[in-house]
Amino acid sequence: MFFIFNNFHLLTPYITIIFCIFATIMSISVELKNLTTGYQIKGGKKIISHQLCASLNGGEMTCLLGPNGAGKSTLLRTLATFQPALDGVVEVMGQDVKKYKSKDLSRLVSVVLTDNSGIKNMTVEEVVAMGRSPYTGFWGRLKEKDQTIIKKCLNWVGVEELAKRKIQTLSDGERQKVMIAKAVAQETPIILLDEPTAYLDYPSKIAMMLLLHRLAKALKKTIFMSTHDLEHALQVADQVWLLDNEKGLTTGMPEDLSIDGSIERYFIKEGMTFDRESCTFSIHHDTARNILVEGNPDTLEYHLCTKALMRNGMKPVTAVEGTSTTTDVTICIPGDGTFRMMEKGEETIKVEKIEHLIHMIVPAITKHQISAIREAAEMTPYE
Repeated sequence: MFFIFNNFHLLTPYITIIFCIFATIMSISVELKNLTTGYQIKGGKKIISHQLCASLNGGEMTCLLGPNGAGKSTLLRTLATFQPALDGVVEVMGQDVKKYKSKDLSRLVSVVLTDNSGIKNMTVEEVVAMGRSPYTGFWGRLKEKDQTIIKKCLNWVGVEELAKRKIQTLSDGERQKVMIAKAVAQETPIILLDEPTAYLDYPSKIAMMLLLHRLAKALKKTIFMSTHDLEHALQVADQVWLLDNEKGLTTGMPEDLSIDGSIERYFIKEGMTFDRESCTFSIHHDTARNILVEGNPDTLEYHLCTKALMRNGMKPVTAVEGTSTTTDVTICIPGDGTFRMMEKGEETIKVEKIEHLIHMIVPAITKHQISAIREAAEMTPYE
C-alpha cells in the first residue's frame, strides 16, 4: 500500500489503459459531431439546435429532456434520418449515417414516434410482425424464429392478450405499447423513441421506463428517448441530455447534473424548488403568515399536515423559530391520529382529518388577524 501511494505517478499509464478498455466495453453506438438541426425554408434555413456534440453508449438508456420547443423531436428525427442535418455529422456504429443503405440502417436503428395514427385495419400481432420486415426477405414470410420473437416482444411489453385485436380499437396507451413491441421485435442495437410514455397512465409510465432500462442492460441496447416525465427520467435513466434553445446541450449522469446545478439551470422556474439529494421537484407556496406547529417532525402526519398548511398560505414554524413571532394559534400533532388547534393555550379543535382542520383553522386565524388589526388601530368592535 505504501508503494502504491508513493509511486502513484508510475501507475498513471496503466490507469489510462484501464480507462481505455472500459471505454471500449461501453462502446459508442451513436455520436453527434457538431450537429446542427433544423429545416430548409424559403430563403434560407431555420436552425433549431446548433453545434451539438454528444454520444450514446451501448447498454445504456439515455433520456432527452427539455422544455417545449427546445428541439427534442427535431433532434430525434434527424438521428433517425427522417430529416437531414443542416450541418455536422451523425455517426452510427462509427460510420456517417448518410452512408448506410436503408436496408442496412433498418437493422441498426428502430424508431417509435408519438403519432402512429397511420396504421389501421391490422391486428396487434401483425403490427408487431412488421418489425421483422428487415429479415423476412422479399415475400415477407415469417419463420418460426420470427414468430417466437413476436410472441416474446408482446409478452415483454404486456400486450399479449391484445394480439388478435385491431390496432384502431386500442386506447392511445395500448397502441403506444404495441409500437414499442414492434421496435423491440426489429432487434436493432439502437432504439429511438419520441415520448414513448406520453399516453400511458402513471403505473404504466413507470413500468415502461423500467422495461426499456432492462432491455438496455440485458440486451446491451442503446435506448434513446425524449420525454416530459422529468422526475421519472432522473430516477431511471443512465444518462440524461438536457436540451434548450439558449443553453444548448448538456449531458451526463442524472446525479452529476444534479450536483453541478445543471438540472436547476434548465428547469427551475418561479414557484418551483429542486431537491438535489432525491432529484425531485416540488411546488413552492407563498405564505402570508407563520403558524406554530408542535409534534414530531419525523412522522407522516406532521409532514403532510405542514404540507397542507403551506398550500393554504401558512408557514409552519417550530417554537424556537416562532419565538419572535406573535401567534395566537398553535397546531398540535401528538401522533395519536388526531390534529388539534390551540387558541391562546386552550384546545378548541380536535379532528382526525387534515381536511377538517384546514376548514376550521382559516376562520380562526382570520378572527385573530382582525382582532390584532383593531387593537393596533385602537378600533372598537361594532358587535
